[in-house]
Amino acid sequence: MAGKKEFDIDLSIIQIYTLNMQGNFKVYLRNLDVQIKRLIAKRQSALILGPRQTGKTTLIKKCLSGMKNIMDYPLQNPAIRQEMETDPSILIKQIKAHKNTPFVFIDEAQKVPELFDSVQYLIDEKMAYFIITGSSARKLKRKGVNLLPGRVKTYRLDPMQWNEFGWIKDNAVEIPGMRNINRIEGFTFEQSMIYGSLPGIVGLPDDSERSEMLRAYTHIYLEEEIRAEALSRKIGAFGRFLELAAQESGTSPNLTKLSLESGVSVPTIKEFYSVLEDTLVVEKIEPYLKNARKRILASPRYYFFDTGVRNALSRIPLNTAMLNVEKGRLFEHAVILEIIRRIRSSGLDYKVYYWRTGGGAEVDCIIDTGTELIPVEIKAGERVMTSELRGIKSFMDSYKKAVHGFVITNGRIPERLTDRVTAIPWRFL
Repeated sequence: MAGKKEFDIDLSIIQIYTLNMQGNFKVYLRNLDVQIKRLIAKRQSALILGPRQTGKTTLIKKCLSGMKNIMDYPLQNPAIRQEMETDPSILIKQIKAHKNTPFVFIDEAQKVPELFDSVQYLIDEKMAYFIITGSSARKLKRKGVNLLPGRVKTYRLDPMQWNEFGWIKDNAVEIPGMRNINRIEGFTFEQSMIYGSLPGIVGLPDDSERSEMLRAYTHIYLEEEIRAEALSRKIGAFGRFLELAAQESGTSPNLTKLSLESGVSVPTIKEFYSVLEDTLVVEKIEPYLKNARKRILASPRYYFFDTGVRNALSRIPLNTAMLNVEKGRLFEHAVILEIIRRIRSSGLDYKVYYWRTGGGAEVDCIIDTGTELIPVEIKAGERVMTSELRGIKSFMDSYKKAVHGFVITNGRIPERLTDRVTAIPWRFL
């Protein structure tokens, strides 16, 4: 089991991690670039949420570069954070002393959630525009922060998507389609299944450094994020849970089994999963059921937000040999995450579910567009046998809104398997 000592890492690795993951790495175009620049041009305010180290700070600094009328509040800086904690109204005083109506960049706002009252006042009085980032909705909610509804536009920045690498060959199905915006050399889809797609990891020169940085990420996450969530006294138990939860990523976890293996109660396990949700570390996927009330009582699946972070937390050796054992699971994980990220970055109100019957029929992913249900099965092989389509056929027979289904594969070109099912290589998604 992973006790606290197992998370101790050489200080030099942490120092290298800090340099590489907080700005000294390659800057890539992101899908959110255009939206944020357009928002700035219109003099509107935004809240950008996302897990740690997805590139929020880099994105905003790039979008604000060249502008003169900027006020910057990096709350990672202890001196600035302490100043704001001591008197949150000082933000109002400082902006009132500013000659023009500034753009105010508040980075890691969850560190001083009391600032949101001042932000709301300043927006209402049209004294400033704000770009705010945060990595934990939990702390903001706990402090009663209303996340400024109607005053700011809210966005989510995830790890890098396939079109941000330049991997998309064509869009054979609109889930929705994307066009490439970068052409990144030296980092493959197979590597992304092992090391994930955090920008600071992708930009490193070799896989050994990526492995070290991911180990450091897990350490930083435990030591900083979890302590900030007031779980310091439970950090040993949480560390054991985190390893087990990462190993169970992509499944409906057996809470009783996790409780026995981690040594904490089932209610505590539920609390820990809640922490992972609110710190944006897991994606929660509910089962698709006709009866919405039954859905609430059914078991969800949890997918860690990044395959590399999931692998590091699972204590799986980070090398290409792991794909021999884990490829099917990691391929499914990568495709599910891409679908979720793509829907979110496109601003669509689609819902993602999974489907499983008591008789064992199963579909990995159900996309509910509101007018249509799109069943998606995920297979890591290059070819799909018709005998493997039992689940997707069963779903379409059960739901009239499901007109056509897809199987995402590792194949070369799309292939029509039946009149209602098409195999799509991941590059064509």
